[in-house]
Amino acid sequence: MARLYLCRMFDVKEIFTAGMILFAVIDIIGSTPVIIGLRQRVGHIQSEKASLVALVIMIGFLFVGEEILNIIGIDVNSFAVAGSIIIFFLALEMILGIQFYKEESPETASIVPIAFPIIAGAGTLTTLLSLRAEFAAANIIAAIVINILVVYIVLKSSKSIERVLGSSGISVIQKVFGVILLAIAVKLFANNAQQLF
Repeated sequence: MARLYLCRMFDVKEIFTAGMILFAVIDIIGSTPVIIGLRQRVGHIQSEKASLVALVIMIGFLFVGEEILNIIGIDVNSFAVAGSIIIFFLALEMILGIQFYKEESPETASIVPIAFPIIAGAGTLTTLLSLRAEFAAANIIAAIVINILVVYIVLKSSKSIERVLGSSGISVIQKVFGVILLAIAVKLFANNAQQLF
């Protein structure tokens, strides 16, 4: 009986689809150069803390995100435009090798900018609102948890990834993914800015 209830509550197809959409939007693999760069600057990234905070933000926003935005008078499009600007500056850091984000202490890098906006950024949060209209909440939560596990593994393995790639490999990948991230920022801005006017 309990097994039948779980089968009705969880849909593997929905979990897979939602999971793949979130994986593409979070793009933790593409963000690896940013994470490595941050770790080099601050010395240590708290993988557990960053993953847990991102998980809480994403699940919380799934249920109350739209209501919170409505209460403070911000629509989803404005939120997405703001997020695209943050992504734009992160991309410029990667491409040009300049630093906009100034960390105050090693601890802050785990939450800002890793948990937000790299993992649970505006693109991810607006995607969650879209998924909420199509899939069951239980399936979206399962997809979020799976993605956070992948994020945790990547964050935890950043030293190994850096060792395998080397400084020149990281530099090349950083610039390539910087361009991709810049394109995502422009697309996110274009898709949502036109809705504001």
